[in-house]
Amino acid sequence: MGRIDSLRTKLVLIMILLILALMIVVGSFLLSGVSRFYIDRFYDSMIGTFSQEFILSLQDTAAESPNPPHQMTEMLMAQSSLGIDLSGRNVYILDRYGNILDGSGRETSLPVTDNILTAMKGEVGQASSVNSKNMDLAVPVKSGGGEYIVYILDNKATVNALSDQLITMVLRSLILGVAISVVLAVFLSQILITPIRALTAGARQVAAGDFSQKLEVVSRDEIGTLTRNFNYMSQVLQSTLSQVENEKNKLSTLFLHMTDGVVAFSQDGVIIHFNPAAGKMLGKNLDPTVTFEELFGEEAKFSQVMSLKRTSSLECEKQVGERELALSMAPFSTEQSRGGALVVIHDVTEQRKSERARREFVANVSHELRTPLTNVKSYAETIVSSGDDLPPNLRNKFLGVIMSETDRMTRIVQDLLTLSRFDHGKMEMSFTRFSLADAVQGVFDAEKIDAENHGHTFTLERPEDDSLDVLGDKERIEQVVMNITSNAIKYTPDGGEIRLRVFRKDKHVCIHVADNGIGIPEKDLPHLFERFYRVDKARSRQSGGTGLGLSIAQEILNMHKGKITIDSVSGKGTDVWILLPSAK
Repeated sequence: MGRIDSLRTKLVLIMILLILALMIVVGSFLLSGVSRFYIDRFYDSMIGTFSQEFILSLQDTAAESPNPPHQMTEMLMAQSSLGIDLSGRNVYILDRYGNILDGSGRETSLPVTDNILTAMKGEVGQASSVNSKNMDLAVPVKSGGGEYIVYILDNKATVNALSDQLITMVLRSLILGVAISVVLAVFLSQILITPIRALTAGARQVAAGDFSQKLEVVSRDEIGTLTRNFNYMSQVLQSTLSQVENEKNKLSTLFLHMTDGVVAFSQDGVIIHFNPAAGKMLGKNLDPTVTFEELFGEEAKFSQVMSLKRTSSLECEKQVGERELALSMAPFSTEQSRGGALVVIHDVTEQRKSERARREFVANVSHELRTPLTNVKSYAETIVSSGDDLPPNLRNKFLGVIMSETDRMTRIVQDLLTLSRFDHGKMEMSFTRFSLADAVQGVFDAEKIDAENHGHTFTLERPEDDSLDVLGDKERIEQVVMNITSNAIKYTPDGGEIRLRVFRKDKHVCIHVADNGIGIPEKDLPHLFERFYRVDKARSRQSGGTGLGLSIAQEILNMHKGKITIDSVSGKGTDVWILLPSAK
């Protein structure tokens, strides 16, 4: 039979107690028998009344009378066998559609019962049911004037009155058993309803978003199992909703802070979502009134985007001022009610600049190497073709040119290798603490002879009481100062003045190289640190310059957290400032 604490056993016990109320079932059968008896008697009486002769009489009355429904009603009410009683049984004359034309009752409309439907089809409707609230009969009557339905409706007042008397008798005889059953039912229902009420209250709290309450398990039956499962469900829901909220927050944060712009449009082409990056890239204040056509109408048609498959996208580009934007457009749903389009905006300005710079870089490298290679080949071919006929002094001159061009190619390749190491983060630096004043002094001593050969006045100013220590790669810093100083000597006409200073400035050490040379045009200043950029290309090549020196100098100083700036006025001179952090 199972455990005593199982819900199944409790239900079996309830069924055993209900068997004690068997007489209630007997009473029900008795009531059903009485109802069936009266129903059968009703239809026997109706069938006996509505003979073929009576129906023909009704048809004749309807055909001759100016008001057939009323006349038929009067005729039917006169039939004692019908037992017409305005309080319980009434007669109605209906048209072929079931509408009341006349009758003994006060109703203005009647529900279309199965019997009325049968009469509408031309047959007598006399179906009955014990459980039906009424007894009814529908007889179709046709006359020359139209088609009618004679409808007899009995509300079972007599049956109900007798049933009430029988119920009273049954209740009186079973009052003691009912009382016992009620007591037991209340007791058992309390056992079942108490945990169910607790589950109901817990479900309301879960629906309101409160997952903290844990229901007490008071039994080990099926309801106890349900309570434990409810507690587990509450925990799982809390964990799941927490994860969903975290994912939502992550997506929201990603959408808000992602560098690519994202704009979502509704099916009507109106903005529904966008992130700050999109407005910044497009240079517009986006709001829900902005449409697809206003933003991207020149690049694509909204209908064209919406016609794409979800696995496809439309790629195009848009120019906004100096920005070059790559657009990726795709529909984000195929359902008409929730359709729309998504546009992802990627700023490719720097990428395009890098591509152009790379192409220019390759072209410059090719050009820089082609010139010395052409010279080497030309002079070498001349030497080979002339053989012993070439005078020794001219041969030596040609060989000197070949060596000079070879040295120039070597410097270009070396500079390119240096920049490549910087680009790939493989440039090794040997950081030590050293005196910047002494390093600058070394560069001054090395360049002094070259400056004097050009007739320049070359001076150095440095503090005698301060070594101006910095932390860095001494050789690389000297390379930077050497490059700046050499440029000053090269591009200052003979007899010029070049000043080299090193001094402390706040928490930094500054190197200043000033000359009164040819200077740099203002339009060229922003491009000085670009690779292979030269102000006077012809003079630079003549002096052996590669256009990479300042680029290398800037890379070296960046690794030292330093800075280089150049101020110049064309025809008046140039000032170069190098700033390095002072060693602690």
